[in-house]
Amino acid sequence: MELIMRNMFQSLGKNTSANKLAKKYGLRFGAGRFVAGESIKSAIEVVKRLNSEGKVVTLDHLGEFVYTEEEALESSAMCIQTLDAINEAGVNSNLSLKMTSLGLDISKELCMKNMRKILDRAKLYNNFVRIDMEDYAHCQLSIDIYKELRKEYDNVGLVIQAYLFRTEQDINDLNQLNANLRLVKGAYKESPSVAFPEKKDVDENYQKIIKQHLLNGNYTAVATHDETMIEYTKSVVSEHQIPKNQFEFQMLYGICEEIQARLVKEGFKVRVYVPYGVDWFGYFMRRLAERPANVWFVLKNLLK
Repeated sequence: MELIMRNMFQSLGKNTSANKLAKKYGLRFGAGRFVAGESIKSAIEVVKRLNSEGKVVTLDHLGEFVYTEEEALESSAMCIQTLDAINEAGVNSNLSLKMTSLGLDISKELCMKNMRKILDRAKLYNNFVRIDMEDYAHCQLSIDIYKELRKEYDNVGLVIQAYLFRTEQDINDLNQLNANLRLVKGAYKESPSVAFPEKKDVDENYQKIIKQHLLNGNYTAVATHDETMIEYTKSVVSEHQIPKNQFEFQMLYGICEEIQARLVKEGFKVRVYVPYGVDWFGYFMRRLAERPANVWFVLKNLLK
C-alpha cells in the first residue's frame, strides 16, 4: 500500500492539470504545514520565527512546469526579490532554487543568464545560493552548469542524491572544486537502471557519501529526517574531530520539528528548507510520497 501511495503522489506531482487546480484553489487540506504561504511576506515571517528558535533557513520560491522564456524570467525575478527581502528583513536565510524554473528545459544559455543574475545579487548581499538537484534526466547537465558557475562564483552549492549509482564518483569529481554539497537520499521516481531500488542500499550509500564528503574536508549539509543517519553523522564528526562549522543538518519545514529543536539544543547548526509560492503542488505531492505520516496528517485535516 505504501508503494502504491508513493507512486500515486509522485505521478500527481507531475500532472499539469492537477497543478493548475491547486493554484486556483490555493493552500488547503494541510499543505500549509509544509509550505510557508504564497507570498514572500508570509515566508519572511516564518523565517523570523525559525531564526528566533535558533535555526537558520534556506528559502525556495517554488516553480515547476516552466515552458516559456517569459515564465523563466518571472521565476528568476522572484528569486532576486527573495534575496532582496532576506536582506531587507535582516534574517538568516540563503536561497534554494531549481534550474528548470529558470529555463533549463528551454535552453542552457537562458538558464545560465538567469543564474548569473541571481548569483550576482546574492554576492552583493554576501549570501549563498543552493542549486536543487532534480530528476536523473537533469543530473549531468546540472553538474556541468555548477562546475561552470564555480569558475566565477564561490557562493553557490549543489545537491547530490544518494539513491543514484553515479553519486560516489560525482562526489570524487566535485572534490576538486571543494564543493559545498547538500546530501539527500533522493525524492524522484527513477529507473532501477540508474538508482538503487532498495531502501537498505540507498541508506548504505547515503552513509558512505556523508563520510566521504566530510573526510574530503568540504562543507557538508546532511539533509535528512532519519535519526539513524543523524546519529551516524554525529559519530563520524566525533571520531574524526570534524569542526561544527564544516557541516550542518537540514530538514524540511513542518517535518520532525522536535528533532530540529533537540539538535539546536545540542549545539548543532540546523537549517530549515522553507518553500513558498503559488506553484506549491508538485513539492507538496513529493512530501506526501516520501512519508506516509504526512498523508495521515492531510487526511486528518480533510476530516476536520
